[in-house]
Amino acid sequence: MTTFMDVGYGYQNPDLNLSPEDYSLLTDLYQLTMAACYTGEGIEQKRASFELFVRRLPEGFGYLIAMGLEQALEYLAKFHFNSSQIVALQKTGIFNHAPERFWTLLADSGFTGDVWAVPEGTAVFANEPLLRIEAPLWQAQLVETYLLNTLNYQTLIATRAARLRDIAGEKATLLEFGTRRAFSPQASLWAARAALAGGLDATSNVLAALQLGQKPSGTMAHALVMALSALEGSEEQAFTAFHQYFPGAPLLIDTYDTVAAAQQLAEKVNSGDITLTGVRLDSGDLVTLSKQVRSLLPDVSIFASGDLDEWEIKRLKTAGAEIDGYGLGTKLVTGSPVNGVYKLVDIDDIPVMKLSSGKFTYPGRKQIFRSYVDAKLQADRLGLFDEIPGIEKPLLQLVIKKGKPLQPPESLTTIRQRTTVSVAGLPEETRRLENPISVKVQISPPLQQLTEETKKRTAKNAKETK
Repeated sequence: MTTFMDVGYGYQNPDLNLSPEDYSLLTDLYQLTMAACYTGEGIEQKRASFELFVRRLPEGFGYLIAMGLEQALEYLAKFHFNSSQIVALQKTGIFNHAPERFWTLLADSGFTGDVWAVPEGTAVFANEPLLRIEAPLWQAQLVETYLLNTLNYQTLIATRAARLRDIAGEKATLLEFGTRRAFSPQASLWAARAALAGGLDATSNVLAALQLGQKPSGTMAHALVMALSALEGSEEQAFTAFHQYFPGAPLLIDTYDTVAAAQQLAEKVNSGDITLTGVRLDSGDLVTLSKQVRSLLPDVSIFASGDLDEWEIKRLKTAGAEIDGYGLGTKLVTGSPVNGVYKLVDIDDIPVMKLSSGKFTYPGRKQIFRSYVDAKLQADRLGLFDEIPGIEKPLLQLVIKKGKPLQPPESLTTIRQRTTVSVAGLPEETRRLENPISVKVQISPPLQQLTEETKKRTAKNAKETK
């Protein structure tokens, strides 16, 4: 009996590692089958526009922070199919009836379209496009899966990071500790980047930090304290040893008795034996413990960790916890997904829309027009791309023209600053954690008119096919 494990297609890699060479195959099968169908029907080169947006914000969110554009653009720049990938696809037998021209199309592949996008770090709301692809139909279709994966995940992390920063305040030190909880090694790198761009100060992920030109940050684990205590006699000796090699690193003091450890360290600090910069608490009643530690070590920074999120940080602050910084992991890099979608809005200059119940989409190429009063977001208007903005600011910018990037990648500092400004400019009811009220996006009269016209035409076409 032959199983799926016995079949070889000439492109096997049991490690499932990803490289830029594999980008084109990192897609859902139906993207390829649709592209083959388009080719068979002779419409593969028709100009198509797809927009990426969310229909609804995740529960409890009043806004999203757009993120992931840089990786999306890198993907588009490297998009192509090599001969071994084409052979592997042919060997599956799935495409036996596909037109021969489909394989020629893939062999000559490369992204040649235009990309419009909101800058990373920009606050967006439901039905507002984060990105629009304008390209030959087959290209615009094939890139859907990777773009959604990239922007959905990084937008989630950046939004959580922005909310954490907003609640913790600018003075608090926020560290990203989520690598071990991220959904994959690749996701851990994207999570670290999005967290930094969204407002966190540093990441413990060494690879991510170095690739991003940042300095990694971290403390120690309970294992070191337990190992050195067992082998060298005491928790105090464990602290002394670690401090000898890493004098600037905070010490984790809750392995056994948090208060007793703080007392021991206080004696060393007061006698001048060590200069302690920080301690970390990872368990227990953080409010009570932080106050006790503060009384013993008044000039030492206190960090807290242990499944923290923005709601818990708010609770700790409200309760008067003496905490200067937070390590954020599991609840930062996981949680409610950003359910972004990627929908066709125009084909060969014909506006199209989806009428499905609960999955309605607006037709045509669109632009977000944002107005401010005293640096505060006043209103958002979703309109057609060629509407005149007036005093409003159009958010979608042309970033790729005919497959060529129009600007170099932005620095994390620039994106983080934009995130800070974006959040600060939101209404208070949109920023709050409890029952946030999102900004109501106005639909422009021209877009409303196009929607009604397209709806009638679509309904008529559907009726005539019955």
